[in-house]
Amino acid sequence: MFTLFSRLLATSRRETRPLLVLALPICGAQLAQAGMSVADVMMTGRLSATDLAAVSVGSSLWMPLMLFMTGTLMGLTPIVAQLLGGQRTAEIRPNVHQALWVALVLGAMAALLLWFAVQPIFRLMDVPEEVASRSAAYLSAVAFGMPGAALFQALRAFSDGMNHTRPSLWISLIGLGVNIPSNYVLIYGGDGLTALLGEWLPAWIQAMPALGALGCGIATALSLWAMSLAMALYTRRAPAYREVSLWHSPSPPRWRLIGELLHVGLPIGVAIFVEVTLFTLIALFIASLGEVTVAAHQVALNYTSILFMLPLALSMALTVRVGNTLGQQRPVYARQVAWFGIVVSVAVALFNSALLWLTAKPVIGLYTHDLEVQRLALSLVLLAMIYQVSDSLQVNLAGALRGYKDTRIIMVITLASYWLVGLAGGHWLGTHGVTGLIEPMGVHGYWVGLIAGLTAAALLLGMRLQRISRRVAEGEQHGLETN
Repeated sequence: MFTLFSRLLATSRRETRPLLVLALPICGAQLAQAGMSVADVMMTGRLSATDLAAVSVGSSLWMPLMLFMTGTLMGLTPIVAQLLGGQRTAEIRPNVHQALWVALVLGAMAALLLWFAVQPIFRLMDVPEEVASRSAAYLSAVAFGMPGAALFQALRAFSDGMNHTRPSLWISLIGLGVNIPSNYVLIYGGDGLTALLGEWLPAWIQAMPALGALGCGIATALSLWAMSLAMALYTRRAPAYREVSLWHSPSPPRWRLIGELLHVGLPIGVAIFVEVTLFTLIALFIASLGEVTVAAHQVALNYTSILFMLPLALSMALTVRVGNTLGQQRPVYARQVAWFGIVVSVAVALFNSALLWLTAKPVIGLYTHDLEVQRLALSLVLLAMIYQVSDSLQVNLAGALRGYKDTRIIMVITLASYWLVGLAGGHWLGTHGVTGLIEPMGVHGYWVGLIAGLTAAALLLGMRLQRISRRVAEGEQHGLETN
């Protein structure tokens, strides 16, 4: 025990600063991007409950698609990190070019799905007609931004793998800076601008229509493309990437490199899609419970998701640090880095739980003035406090495993834990309860299912990391690709 403690202490002295240097800008970038979602919810919520429900339901469809693209392209990060750690920088540029080809295809496919596949889903899930109509309009606008979102995520994965995480922070802030004023103009129209700036505005501005949820979708697409173009410009001109020469000698599609990227990244994308689909399906299942329930669920989920940005950022930093260390052929130290990150993730979870306890009531009041929505959202936030540790653990265990390029097992564990335990169990509790003991719990049953699913994922991922890190450290068969 003393040896273990001394190793952990020594690792903390060496790794705390590198982890924080990587994680804090990532956290800021995630918060800025989450800020767009917060702005969408707050600004549409102040227009009408129907527009808020439309954006909430619509977000539950396009966000999983974007996060699937993000996860798949995140396969580039450990590839770049290991190449950088092994001082094989000449191999980085063609790998990034293949990621950009993949991003274009994924973005186009996501746009087509949002244009043509959402109405059947709404009918299947019995979404109220007015909510479905406004949500479809919102998604048709968001679809135009999906290729931009995919290209941004590919370039961000490259930058993160190069140990440069600050650019994504500043560029995400640019996206937020585009999103908020665009939202205001397009959601509220001329009446909103007149109320904000006064009657002196020209008549044509005062006559601008309030587009509601549709305007929110247009603003989202504009911000996604702004981030993509800014990231492309930065990676072209910044000295930090000069050694890679990313924008010189474009590479045509190379199926071997694309295959490697998909081998590492596709399981990540599927795992993230499965995780987010858990929340998506819950949102669709509870849509029939009424606008108050949908709004309260979205407010609670939106607020707790903001706090999740810190453990998520730590997870992404942990992928880079483990990948760098493995690229340097230091597997024993990579294991120490991985488990040190897990210890830090527990501390982060406890901090988040305390923050939820102290701030839940006033923050929920910022989202909505509806007292019924506030009360229901507060009860859901209290449930969210329970799963902070398991949620932080599972995402950081997955981050460490991604550093090992051990991604397929994450997909399997996520599928079993979230859909079989979390979704199926939560749906049963929500609609049936426990016979003879508990009445149907409604939306609270789904949130109890979340607790069970996240806890199961954390336990299984912890067992996998223990096994794979020990094997690599002992020099046994570990499946680590070093091409």
